[in-house]
Amino acid sequence: LLQESGTEKLAKLFKLLKHQVSRDMAGRTAFIIVAVCLMLSAVIPSLAYAETIIAIQSSSTKVEFPSKITFNLTASSSATITGIRLRYTVDRESFAYVFNDAFVEFTPSKTVTANWVLDMQQIGGLPPGTSLNYWWLVTDETGNQLETVPQQTEFNDNRYQWRKLSQGTVNLYWYQGDDAFANQLMSTAQEALVRLEKDTGAALTKPIKIYIYAGSQALQGATIFPTEWTGGIAFTEYSIIAIGIAPNNLSWGVRAMSHELTHLVVHQMTYNPYNQLPTWLDEGIAVYNEGPPDPAFVALVKRALANGQLISLQSLSSPFSAYSDAASLSYAQSFSVVDYLITTYGQPKMLELLNTFHEGSSYDGAFEKVYGFNMNELNAQWMQYLQKQNMSKVKPLTAPALVGLGLPLQNMMSVWGW
Repeated sequence: LLQESGTEKLAKLFKLLKHQVSRDMAGRTAFIIVAVCLMLSAVIPSLAYAETIIAIQSSSTKVEFPSKITFNLTASSSATITGIRLRYTVDRESFAYVFNDAFVEFTPSKTVTANWVLDMQQIGGLPPGTSLNYWWLVTDETGNQLETVPQQTEFNDNRYQWRKLSQGTVNLYWYQGDDAFANQLMSTAQEALVRLEKDTGAALTKPIKIYIYAGSQALQGATIFPTEWTGGIAFTEYSIIAIGIAPNNLSWGVRAMSHELTHLVVHQMTYNPYNQLPTWLDEGIAVYNEGPPDPAFVALVKRALANGQLISLQSLSSPFSAYSDAASLSYAQSFSVVDYLITTYGQPKMLELLNTFHEGSSYDGAFEKVYGFNMNELNAQWMQYLQKQNMSKVKPLTAPALVGLGLPLQNMMSVWGW
Protein backbone atom coordinates (compact mmCIF):
# COMPACT_ATOMS: atom_id res chain seq x y z
CA LEU A 1 0.00 0.00 0.00
CA LEU A 2 2.80 2.44 0.88
CA GLN A 3 4.21 2.23 -2.66
CA GLU A 4 0.93 3.28 -4.30
CA SER A 5 -0.72 6.70 -4.70
CA GLY A 6 -3.11 8.13 -2.14
CA THR A 7 -6.21 7.47 -4.28
CA GLU A 8 -5.27 3.85 -4.87
CA LYS A 9 -4.65 3.30 -1.17
CA LEU A 10 -8.05 4.67 -0.19
CA ALA A 11 -9.83 2.52 -2.80
CA LYS A 12 -8.17 -0.65 -1.56
CA LEU A 13 -8.83 0.22 2.08
CA PHE A 14 -12.58 0.70 1.47
CA LYS A 15 -12.70 -2.48 -0.62
CA LEU A 16 -11.17 -4.41 2.27
CA LEU A 17 -13.66 -2.80 4.66
CA LYS A 18 -16.65 -3.80 2.50
CA HIS A 19 -15.40 -7.38 2.19
CA GLN A 20 -14.79 -7.64 5.92
CA VAL A 21 -18.24 -6.27 6.85
CA SER A 22 -19.97 -8.76 4.54
CA ARG A 23 -18.21 -11.68 6.20
CA ASP A 24 -18.43 -10.72 9.84
CA MET A 25 -21.22 -10.06 12.21
CA ALA A 26 -22.76 -6.65 12.36
CA GLY A 27 -21.33 -6.27 15.87
CA ARG A 28 -17.80 -6.13 14.43
CA THR A 29 -18.63 -3.43 11.89
CA ALA A 30 -18.09 -0.55 14.29
CA PHE A 31 -14.70 -1.90 15.32
CA ILE A 32 -13.57 -2.12 11.71
CA ILE A 33 -14.71 1.42 10.94
CA VAL A 34 -12.78 2.80 13.92
CA ALA A 35 -9.69 0.86 12.88
CA VAL A 36 -9.87 2.19 9.32
CA CYS A 37 -10.27 5.77 10.55
CA LEU A 38 -7.16 5.39 12.67
CA MET A 39 -5.29 3.98 9.69
CA LEU A 40 -6.38 6.89 7.51
CA SER A 41 -5.34 9.46 10.12
CA ALA A 42 -1.87 7.95 10.13
CA VAL A 43 -1.52 7.39 6.39
CA ILE A 44 -2.88 10.61 4.89
CA PRO A 45 -0.46 13.06 6.66
CA SER A 46 2.46 10.85 5.74
CA LEU A 47 1.29 10.88 2.12
CA ALA A 48 1.22 14.69 2.06
CA TYR A 49 4.69 14.85 3.61
CA ALA A 50 6.12 12.27 1.24
CA GLU A 51 4.74 14.05 -1.79
CA THR A 52 6.07 17.55 -0.89
CA ILE A 53 9.72 17.25 0.07
CA ILE A 54 11.66 20.51 0.46
CA ALA A 55 15.30 20.36 -0.59
CA ILE A 56 18.15 22.86 -0.13
CA GLN A 57 20.35 23.23 -3.21
CA SER A 58 22.75 25.79 -1.70
CA SER A 59 23.24 27.94 1.39
CA SER A 60 26.09 30.43 1.70
CA THR A 61 27.20 33.87 2.93
CA LYS A 62 29.13 36.73 1.38
CA VAL A 63 31.06 39.04 3.71
CA GLU A 64 31.72 42.65 2.66
CA PHE A 65 33.63 43.95 5.67
CA PRO A 66 32.82 46.16 7.47
CA SER A 67 29.47 47.03 5.87
CA LYS A 68 27.37 43.86 5.51
CA ILE A 69 26.86 40.11 5.33
CA THR A 70 24.61 38.67 2.62
CA PHE A 71 22.94 35.31 3.33
CA ASN A 72 22.04 33.34 0.18
CA LEU A 73 19.67 30.39 -0.29
CA THR A 74 18.43 28.23 -3.17
CA ALA A 75 15.67 25.76 -2.32
CA SER A 76 13.06 23.65 -4.15
CA SER A 77 9.90 21.67 -3.42
CA SER A 78 7.27 19.73 -5.36
CA ALA A 79 4.83 22.30 -4.01
CA THR A 80 5.15 26.09 -4.18
CA ILE A 81 7.49 27.51 -1.55
CA THR A 82 5.62 30.28 0.23
CA GLY A 83 7.76 31.24 3.23
CA ILE A 84 11.47 31.67 4.05
CA ARG A 85 12.90 32.89 7.34
CA LEU A 86 16.53 33.33 8.34
CA ARG A 87 17.55 32.88 11.94
CA TYR A 88 21.02 33.71 13.26
CA THR A 89 22.95 34.14 16.48
CA VAL A 90 26.07 36.22 17.14
CA ASP A 91 28.84 34.74 19.27
CA ARG A 92 29.11 37.16 22.17
CA GLU A 93 28.56 37.10 25.92
CA SER A 94 24.95 36.92 27.02
CA PHE A 95 22.97 35.62 29.96
CA ALA A 96 20.11 34.51 27.71
CA TYR A 97 19.90 32.53 24.48
CA VAL A 98 18.90 35.05 21.84
CA PHE A 99 18.46 34.53 18.10
CA ASN A 100 17.45 37.01 15.42
CA ASP A 101 14.54 36.13 13.13
CA ALA A 102 14.31 37.74 9.67
CA PHE A 103 11.50 37.30 7.14
CA VAL A 104 12.98 37.00 3.65
CA GLU A 105 11.22 38.58 0.69
CA PHE A 106 11.05 36.46 -2.51
CA THR A 107 8.72 35.39 -5.31
CA PRO A 108 6.87 32.14 -4.42
CA SER A 109 7.75 29.26 -6.71
CA LYS A 110 8.67 25.59 -6.61
CA THR A 111 12.32 26.58 -6.96
CA VAL A 112 13.45 29.82 -5.34
CA THR A 113 16.65 31.78 -4.90
CA ALA A 114 16.59 34.30 -2.08
CA ASN A 115 18.96 36.46 -0.03
CA TRP A 116 18.88 38.62 3.07
CA VAL A 117 21.37 41.36 4.02
CA LEU A 118 22.58 42.06 7.55
CA ASP A 119 23.34 45.79 7.27
CA MET A 120 25.97 46.81 9.81
CA GLN A 121 24.82 50.43 9.81
CA GLN A 122 21.53 49.28 11.29
CA ILE A 123 23.11 47.34 14.16
CA GLY A 124 26.20 49.48 14.76
CA GLY A 125 28.67 47.03 13.24
CA LEU A 126 30.53 43.94 14.40
CA PRO A 127 34.23 43.58 15.21
CA PRO A 128 36.54 41.61 12.91
CA GLY A 129 36.61 37.90 13.67
CA THR A 130 33.02 37.70 14.96
CA SER A 131 31.40 34.28 14.54
CA LEU A 132 27.74 33.87 13.56
CA ASN A 133 25.57 30.76 13.36
CA TYR A 134 22.62 30.79 10.97
CA TRP A 135 19.89 28.49 9.71
CA TRP A 136 16.82 28.64 7.42
CA LEU A 137 13.12 27.82 7.87
CA VAL A 138 11.44 27.04 4.53
CA THR A 139 7.66 26.45 4.20
CA ASP A 140 5.59 25.36 1.16
CA GLU A 141 1.91 25.79 0.35
CA THR A 142 0.97 22.39 1.86
CA GLY A 143 2.22 23.52 5.26
CA ASN A 144 5.34 21.38 5.08
CA GLN A 145 8.37 23.02 6.73
CA LEU A 146 12.10 22.38 6.66
CA GLU A 147 14.51 23.74 9.30
CA THR A 148 18.14 23.43 8.21
CA VAL A 149 21.11 22.47 10.35
CA PRO A 150 22.94 25.59 11.70
CA GLN A 151 25.98 26.75 9.73
CA GLN A 152 28.80 28.99 10.93
CA THR A 153 30.24 32.02 9.19
CA GLU A 154 33.04 34.40 10.18
CA PHE A 155 32.82 38.16 9.81
CA ASN A 156 36.47 38.52 8.85
CA ASP A 157 38.13 41.61 7.42
CA ASN A 158 39.03 39.97 4.13
CA ARG A 159 40.58 43.14 2.71
CA TYR A 160 43.92 42.14 4.22
CA GLN A 161 46.12 39.04 4.31
CA TRP A 162 46.21 38.34 8.03
CA ARG A 163 48.96 36.42 9.78
CA LYS A 164 48.45 34.79 13.16
CA LEU A 165 50.55 34.39 16.30
CA SER A 166 49.22 32.55 19.35
CA GLN A 167 50.46 32.14 22.90
CA GLY A 168 48.29 30.73 25.62
CA THR A 169 44.84 32.31 25.41
CA VAL A 170 46.02 35.26 23.29
CA ASN A 171 45.61 35.11 19.51
CA LEU A 172 47.21 38.01 17.65
CA TYR A 173 46.47 38.85 13.99
CA TRP A 174 48.47 41.34 11.90
CA TYR A 175 49.15 42.02 8.23
CA GLN A 176 51.85 44.70 8.17
CA GLY A 177 55.25 44.38 9.84
CA ASP A 178 57.69 41.52 10.27
CA ASP A 179 57.75 38.68 12.80
CA ALA A 180 59.78 40.80 15.25
CA PHE A 181 56.99 43.38 15.25
CA ALA A 182 54.35 40.77 16.07
CA ASN A 183 56.56 39.09 18.67
CA GLN A 184 57.08 42.42 20.44
CA LEU A 185 53.33 42.99 20.62
CA MET A 186 52.74 39.47 21.88
CA SER A 187 55.41 39.97 24.55
CA THR A 188 53.70 43.21 25.53
CA ALA A 189 50.38 41.42 25.88
CA GLN A 190 51.86 38.64 28.00
CA GLU A 191 53.71 41.11 30.23
CA ALA A 192 50.53 43.17 30.66
CA LEU A 193 48.62 40.06 31.75
CA VAL A 194 51.29 39.16 34.30
CA ARG A 195 51.44 42.73 35.62
CA LEU A 196 47.67 43.00 35.87
CA GLU A 197 47.32 39.76 37.80
CA LYS A 198 50.13 40.77 40.15
CA ASP A 199 48.59 44.19 40.90
CA THR A 200 44.88 43.34 40.90
CA GLY A 201 44.51 39.55 40.76
CA ALA A 202 42.53 39.82 37.50
CA ALA A 203 43.23 37.21 34.80
CA LEU A 204 41.72 36.07 31.51
CA THR A 205 39.00 33.46 31.81
CA LYS A 206 38.72 32.61 28.09
CA PRO A 207 40.66 33.12 24.82
CA ILE A 208 40.82 36.51 23.12
CA LYS A 209 41.60 37.85 19.64
CA ILE A 210 43.71 40.93 18.94
CA TYR A 211 43.67 42.51 15.45
CA ILE A 212 46.53 44.88 14.65
CA TYR A 213 45.72 47.37 11.90
CA ALA A 214 48.51 49.34 10.25
CA GLY A 215 47.60 52.65 11.86
CA SER A 216 44.63 54.62 13.14
CA GLN A 217 43.22 55.39 9.69
CA ALA A 218 43.13 51.70 8.78
CA LEU A 219 41.38 50.95 12.07
CA GLN A 220 38.83 53.69 11.50
CA GLY A 221 38.15 52.20 8.07
CA ALA A 222 37.21 48.95 9.81
CA THR A 223 34.44 50.53 11.89
CA ILE A 224 30.98 51.74 10.93
CA PHE A 225 30.84 55.00 12.87
CA PRO A 226 34.50 55.95 13.49
CA THR A 227 35.75 59.05 15.24
CA GLU A 228 38.88 60.79 14.09
CA TRP A 229 40.77 60.01 17.29
CA THR A 230 39.95 56.29 17.50
CA GLY A 231 43.19 54.35 17.94
CA GLY A 232 42.13 51.24 19.84
CA ILE A 233 38.84 49.54 20.67
CA ALA A 234 38.07 46.76 23.15
CA PHE A 235 34.95 44.86 22.10
CA THR A 236 34.53 43.38 25.55
CA GLU A 237 31.43 41.24 24.93
CA TYR A 238 33.17 39.60 21.95
CA SER A 239 36.61 39.12 23.60
CA ILE A 240 38.10 40.99 20.64
CA ILE A 241 40.49 43.95 20.47
CA ALA A 242 41.26 46.06 17.39
CA ILE A 243 44.18 48.53 17.50
CA GLY A 244 45.86 50.66 14.86
CA ILE A 245 49.61 50.26 15.36
CA ALA A 246 52.06 51.16 12.61
CA PRO A 247 55.37 49.25 12.77
CA ASN A 248 57.17 52.59 13.20
CA ASN A 249 54.94 53.60 16.14
CA LEU A 250 55.57 50.65 18.42
CA SER A 251 56.20 52.73 21.54
CA TRP A 252 52.64 54.07 21.40
CA GLY A 253 51.33 50.63 20.49
CA VAL A 254 52.80 49.04 23.61
CA ARG A 255 50.72 51.27 25.89
CA ALA A 256 47.62 50.94 23.73
CA MET A 257 47.92 47.14 23.77
CA SER A 258 48.20 47.03 27.57
CA HIS A 259 45.26 49.43 28.00
CA GLU A 260 42.78 47.63 25.74
CA LEU A 261 43.83 44.19 26.95
CA THR A 262 43.13 45.29 30.53
CA HIS A 263 39.58 46.24 29.57
CA LEU A 264 38.96 42.71 28.28
CA VAL A 265 40.37 41.04 31.39
CA VAL A 266 38.45 43.26 33.81
CA HIS A 267 35.26 42.71 31.83
CA GLN A 268 35.68 38.93 31.96
CA MET A 269 36.31 39.12 35.69
CA THR A 270 33.28 41.28 36.51
CA TYR A 271 30.66 40.46 33.85
CA ASN A 272 27.20 40.06 35.38
CA PRO A 273 23.58 40.78 34.37
CA TYR A 274 22.96 43.47 36.99
CA ASN A 275 25.65 46.13 36.99
CA GLN A 276 28.87 47.37 35.40
CA LEU A 277 31.95 48.87 36.94
CA PRO A 278 31.98 52.62 37.53
CA THR A 279 33.75 54.14 34.55
CA TRP A 280 36.55 55.61 36.64
CA LEU A 281 37.45 52.19 38.06
CA ASP A 282 37.45 50.46 34.68
CA GLU A 283 39.49 53.17 32.97
CA GLY A 284 41.71 53.73 35.99
CA ILE A 285 42.81 50.09 36.08
CA ALA A 286 43.45 50.18 32.32
CA VAL A 287 45.65 53.27 32.56
CA TYR A 288 47.39 51.90 35.67
CA ASN A 289 48.33 48.71 33.81
CA GLU A 290 50.01 50.64 31.01
CA GLY A 291 53.05 51.06 33.23
CA PRO A 292 54.63 54.15 34.80
CA PRO A 293 52.25 57.14 34.58
CA ASP A 294 52.78 59.70 31.89
CA PRO A 295 53.88 63.06 33.34
CA ALA A 296 50.80 64.63 31.76
CA PHE A 297 48.55 62.69 34.13
CA VAL A 298 50.38 63.82 37.24
CA ALA A 299 50.43 67.42 36.07
CA LEU A 300 46.69 67.45 35.33
CA VAL A 301 45.77 66.16 38.78
CA LYS A 302 48.14 68.58 40.52
CA ARG A 303 46.70 71.57 38.70
CA ALA A 304 43.07 70.50 39.31
CA LEU A 305 43.76 69.98 43.02
CA ALA A 306 45.44 73.36 43.34
CA ASN A 307 42.54 75.09 41.57
CA GLY A 308 39.77 73.15 43.30
CA GLN A 309 38.68 71.61 39.99
CA LEU A 310 38.81 67.89 40.77
CA ILE A 311 35.81 65.89 39.52
CA SER A 312 33.88 63.82 42.06
CA LEU A 313 33.96 60.03 41.80
CA GLN A 314 30.19 60.01 41.55
CA SER A 315 30.44 62.06 38.36
CA LEU A 316 33.29 59.90 37.06
CA SER A 317 31.14 56.79 37.49
CA SER A 318 29.24 57.76 34.33
CA PRO A 319 30.71 58.01 30.80
CA PHE A 320 33.39 60.68 30.60
CA SER A 321 32.86 64.09 29.08
CA ALA A 322 33.27 64.60 25.34
CA TYR A 323 35.17 67.85 26.01
CA SER A 324 38.89 67.25 25.72
CA ASP A 325 40.02 69.06 28.89
CA ALA A 326 37.43 67.36 31.09
CA ALA A 327 38.10 63.98 29.47
CA SER A 328 41.85 64.26 30.04
CA LEU A 329 41.35 65.11 33.70
CA SER A 330 38.86 62.25 34.05
CA TYR A 331 41.42 59.68 32.91
CA ALA A 332 44.16 61.25 35.01
CA GLN A 333 42.01 61.21 38.15
CA SER A 334 40.86 57.65 37.50
CA PHE A 335 44.46 56.49 37.36
CA SER A 336 45.31 58.40 40.54
CA VAL A 337 42.43 56.88 42.55
CA VAL A 338 43.24 53.34 41.42
CA ASP A 339 46.89 53.93 42.26
CA TYR A 340 45.81 55.09 45.73
CA LEU A 341 43.65 51.99 46.31
CA ILE A 342 46.33 49.52 45.22
CA THR A 343 49.15 51.34 47.03
CA THR A 344 47.19 51.74 50.27
CA TYR A 345 45.16 48.52 50.49
CA GLY A 346 47.00 46.08 48.24
CA GLN A 347 46.16 43.54 45.55
CA PRO A 348 43.94 41.21 47.64
CA LYS A 349 41.43 43.98 48.29
CA MET A 350 41.31 44.97 44.62
CA LEU A 351 40.70 41.35 43.62
CA GLU A 352 37.96 41.09 46.23
CA LEU A 353 36.41 44.29 44.85
CA LEU A 354 36.34 42.89 41.29
CA ASN A 355 34.81 39.64 42.52
CA THR A 356 32.19 41.58 44.44
CA PHE A 357 31.23 43.50 41.33
CA HIS A 358 30.99 40.17 39.51
CA GLU A 359 28.21 39.27 41.95
CA GLY A 360 26.21 42.26 40.70
CA SER A 361 26.82 44.59 43.65
CA SER A 362 25.99 48.29 43.56
CA TYR A 363 28.85 50.80 43.51
CA ASP A 364 28.64 51.85 47.15
CA GLY A 365 27.67 48.34 48.23
CA ALA A 366 30.83 46.88 46.74
CA PHE A 367 33.16 49.44 48.34
CA GLU A 368 31.45 49.19 51.71
CA LYS A 369 31.72 45.40 51.68
CA VAL A 370 35.40 45.33 50.69
CA TYR A 371 36.90 48.51 52.12
CA GLY A 372 34.35 49.59 54.69
CA PHE A 373 33.56 52.93 53.07
CA ASN A 374 31.43 54.20 50.17
CA MET A 375 32.59 56.16 47.13
CA ASN A 376 32.03 59.57 48.69
CA GLU A 377 34.21 58.57 51.62
CA LEU A 378 36.79 57.16 49.20
CA ASN A 379 36.77 60.48 47.37
CA ALA A 380 37.50 62.33 50.63
CA GLN A 381 40.27 59.90 51.62
CA TRP A 382 41.93 60.18 48.23
CA MET A 383 41.92 63.98 48.31
CA GLN A 384 43.50 63.93 51.78
CA TYR A 385 46.12 61.55 50.40
CA LEU A 386 46.93 64.03 47.63
CA GLN A 387 47.16 66.93 50.05
CA LYS A 388 49.55 65.02 52.31
CA GLN A 389 51.84 64.65 49.34
CA ASN A 390 51.89 68.48 49.20
CA MET A 391 50.53 68.36 45.67
CA SER A 392 48.48 71.50 46.32
CA LYS A 393 51.71 73.48 46.77
CA VAL A 394 52.83 72.79 43.23
CA LYS A 395 52.54 75.88 41.03
CA PRO A 396 49.55 75.50 38.68
CA LEU A 397 50.43 74.91 35.04
CA THR A 398 49.45 77.53 32.51
CA ALA A 399 47.21 76.46 29.65
CA PRO A 400 49.91 76.65 26.89
CA ALA A 401 52.18 74.30 28.86
CA LEU A 402 49.61 71.52 28.60
CA VAL A 403 50.14 71.28 24.85
CA GLY A 404 53.60 69.80 25.26
CA LEU A 405 52.88 67.45 28.13
CA GLY A 406 53.48 63.77 27.45
CA LEU A 407 51.21 62.34 24.76
CA PRO A 408 49.24 64.78 22.63
CA LEU A 409 45.58 64.74 23.53
CA GLN A 410 44.63 62.91 20.34
CA ASN A 411 47.08 60.11 21.13
CA MET A 412 45.89 60.00 24.73
CA MET A 413 42.33 59.45 23.56
CA SER A 414 43.54 56.78 21.18
CA VAL A 415 45.19 54.90 24.02
CA TRP A 416 42.00 55.18 26.02
CA GLY A 417 39.92 53.62 23.26
CA TRP A 418 37.91 56.64 22.23
